[in-house]
Order: sequence, then structure tokens, then C-alpha cells
Amino acid sequence: MNKFNPDGQLVIEQPFLRIPHEQTKKAYRLSQKYLEKDLAFVNNHAGELVKQAKKQQLASRAQDGSAASSSATAHKLLDSMLNRLTMLKRKLSDTKADETMYLHRSKLRSVHLNELCTMTSTQDPGYEAWSHTRLNRLLVDYMFRKGYHQSATKLAHDQTIRDFADFELFRESATIEQSLRDQNCAKCLQWCSDNKSALRKVKSSLEFDLHLQEFIELARSQQTRIAIQYAKKHLLPWSETHQRQIEQAMGLLAFSALTTCEPYKQLYDTSRWQHLIDHFRTDNFSLNALADPAPLLLTLQTGLSALKCHHCYHDEDRNINCPVCQTETLGKLAESLPYSHQVNSNLVCRISGHLMNEDNPPMKLPNGRVYSYQSLQAMAVENNGEVKCPVTGQEFLFSEAKKLFIS
Repeated sequence: MNKFNPDGQLVIEQPFLRIPHEQTKKAYRLSQKYLEKDLAFVNNHAGELVKQAKKQQLASRAQDGSAASSSATAHKLLDSMLNRLTMLKRKLSDTKADETMYLHRSKLRSVHLNELCTMTSTQDPGYEAWSHTRLNRLLVDYMFRKGYHQSATKLAHDQTIRDFADFELFRESATIEQSLRDQNCAKCLQWCSDNKSALRKVKSSLEFDLHLQEFIELARSQQTRIAIQYAKKHLLPWSETHQRQIEQAMGLLAFSALTTCEPYKQLYDTSRWQHLIDHFRTDNFSLNALADPAPLLLTLQTGLSALKCHHCYHDEDRNINCPVCQTETLGKLAESLPYSHQVNSNLVCRISGHLMNEDNPPMKLPNGRVYSYQSLQAMAVENNGEVKCPVTGQEFLFSEAKKLFIS
């Protein structure tokens, strides 16, 4: 019973390794973007500098006054190039530091998961410590997702698992989601711009939805001329895939925000902001290999699926020691799970929670309820030979209970 299959546990750990890997790739792409953009700027200025040098040479030969002007222009170009290269060095230094940090996290996480593969039983000396670390990082991840950033950060610090927590990713996500709650699309649009190629690969329409919402807000405030200009610039490029939505949006210009006419009433509905938050969260999880639902919930559901049976949701059959039977807590999490298929069952006493076997046989009361011998005997000792059924409240003599033999 103490043996386990590490591969089965590692199946749900893929995001744990993939997140720093994806973050490393993102930092590398960002550094490439900086290089291409800034080097193109420097090359253009270098070409202009060559032209100014030729002009200065010709002016010197002609001995006119334009030589000084060309020299001043050349100095400005050199200063601009130097400033741009200095900024590039600083930005590349930052991205390099990020890459190093994410690679370090990947290494530590790989070592952590590899520890599990060296164990063969839950009785292994290191298994309890490993499980404790896993529980803490799952809790940190869940708290970050729910917005409890200070608590998550403190737990990560106290348990020395900073490298197992994705602080930067969740903080950026929280900032963008808060801006959307404040009905501001700017930060989310910038995020879309930074991840344009990745969003295109997954065929995301988030950027269009954000531009559409900004158009709706312009229509809501009756800024018709600005709204039309905005639509030409930001909505028309999407006409090939979102023609119908664009046509409906343009119709908003003929209706006020108080209209009851569909679909314009729905377009003006402020609940669209929550839709944008959900859309961003989905795309963000997809791009960063974040599991949805949270790994903590997946882990709990994995265990609950092995315990759930048809008796768990019948009041008269619930077991106080069964987590699925706790319908207000873990039972809610197990509602959508299938029932477990149990070929060999274990009988558990409803009173004590102990297994009923040959050393603690099941005993049947006259009302048909079954409890363990040890529980009924302990109850009889305290009540002058009488036992009370905890489900029905009926009282019987301990001698009336009959031993059951299971075949």
C-alpha cells in the first residue's frame, strides 16, 4: 500500500517546469527585439554620419562655412548613437539577468522533481519533506491566482521556496487585470503588443476585443468623430476575420448607451469588462503554460476521484471521515468528478474511522446498520452493555449485534 508510481504524480507537474522555460524564451525574444530595433537605429545613424563626413570634406575643400554645421550634426549623431547603445547595454543586461534567473529556477525545479524519482515508497525518509515542499508551493501558486499576493510571498519566503514561485508572472497578470477592472485597456494592449507573435499562433482575438471595447467606450461618450477614426485605424485591419462584429459595432453610433435594442444593448453592457479579464487570463495561462484549474485543485481532485462513491451524497450513508462526504467543502470540489470504480473495497467504521477486518470484524445491529466490533464494544463498556446507533439514534444491547462474514 505504501508503494507509488512517481510518473503518475509527475504528470500534473509539467507546468511547474514549463513556466520558467517559457519565461526564458520570452526574455530571449525580448533581447533579440531590442538588438534588432536598436542596431537598426545605429546603422541608420551611421549611414547619416557617413553622409555628413562627406559633406564636411567637400565643404573643407571649398572652404565655405558649412563645414562647421556638418561637424555639429556629426557630433549630435554620435551622441545619439552612444546614448542608444548605452540604453541597449542596460536593457540587454536586464534581460540577461532575467534569463539567468529563469534558468536557475529551471535547474532547481528539475532537481526537486528528480528527488521523487529516487523514492520507492511513501515510507522513504525524504518523502514527507518532499511532499511538504510540494504542498507549500501549490498553496503559493493558488494564493497568487486568487490575488493573495502578500500571503503567497510571505509563505514562499518563510518556507524558502522562492525559486518555486512565479512572482513576476502573477504580479504582471494582477496589474493588467486590475487595469481592466478600472476599465482601462492600455496595459493589456501593451501586453498584446509584447506577445503579438505568440498570440497570433494561438489565433487569439484578445487584441481585437480590446480595441472593440475602446471603440464602444468612445461611442458611449458620444465622441462620434473620434470613434470613426479609431475604427478605421484599429478595427478595419481585422475585417477579414471579424467583419460581422465590426458592422454591429458601427451601428452603436446610432444608439445611446441606454438603448434596449439588441445586440447594441449587449455591446454596451459593462459586464464585457469581466469577459475581457477572463479572456486575458485564458490567453496568459496558455502562453505561459499555466495549468487551469490550479495544480492544487487538480491534486485534490485526483485524490477525491479515488474516494468518491454513490453513498457520499446520501445523508443517511455519509461517513464523517470521508472528505467527499463533506458536501460544503471538498465534496463541492468532487461534484463534477466521476464515481470511482472499486473492485476491492475496504470497510471503514463510521464511528472510529478504522478499517473493519478479521481483527476488528463488522457487527450488524438489529436496524441493519454496520459498525466495527471495537467501536461497539467501547460504547457498551461506557453504557452498561448498551450501544446507540449514531445514525438513527436507536439503542440496543451489545449482545444483539451479530458478527458479519464477508465473502
